[in-house]
Amino acid sequence: MSLRLFELLAQASIYTVVISLVSIGIGFVIAIGLSGAMLSGRRGLAVPAKIFISFFRGVPLLVQLLLIYNLLPVIGINVPSIVAAIIGMSLCTAAYQAENLRGGFESVPRGLIEAADVTGFTATQAFLRIKVPIALRLTFPALVNEAILILKASSLMSVVGIVELTRMAQDLAGSTFKPLEIFAAAGFLYLVINFVVARAGGLIERSLPGVAR
Repeated sequence: MSLRLFELLAQASIYTVVISLVSIGIGFVIAIGLSGAMLSGRRGLAVPAKIFISFFRGVPLLVQLLLIYNLLPVIGINVPSIVAAIIGMSLCTAAYQAENLRGGFESVPRGLIEAADVTGFTATQAFLRIKVPIALRLTFPALVNEAILILKASSLMSVVGIVELTRMAQDLAGSTFKPLEIFAAAGFLYLVINFVVARAGGLIERSLPGVAR
């Protein structure tokens, strides 16, 4: 395989990484709200959050992307394909991250919450400044694993017209008639990307403060 073909795959892989990381970041913010709603004890918040999570965990990402891509124009919202892809991936990963964070929140030592109440923290302050950091520390390996899964699932973005790594590999394989070489190179790039993410996640996890159990 020529260097030029590999460069095209590498450029597409950068596109894949950027879109995936943006989706993961947006999904994390949404996930904090969802997990907080589920644990709020308020039925009006918990029930919609559970329905959201059930839907986006129960429906394949491919179907979600097609639904969002075709639904937005119907309701009068015309956005580029990349925006529709980010919305779909963000909502999907938010559902999974919310479940991970919920487990982390439930594992926060009760003594810390009681101490926050005594020192005058409001419920919101205790949630953001105590529960979220501890839950993040407890669930970080699961969150890194979710990031890797989303990076691999990003190959489905091609259905809404995004030329990411897999779509570029398909196009090049069709035009060069060298599918084995092209897809082997694409697989290598996915492996490198996910290895870097896993290593970075491990380094970040070791830098997070420990939690007394």
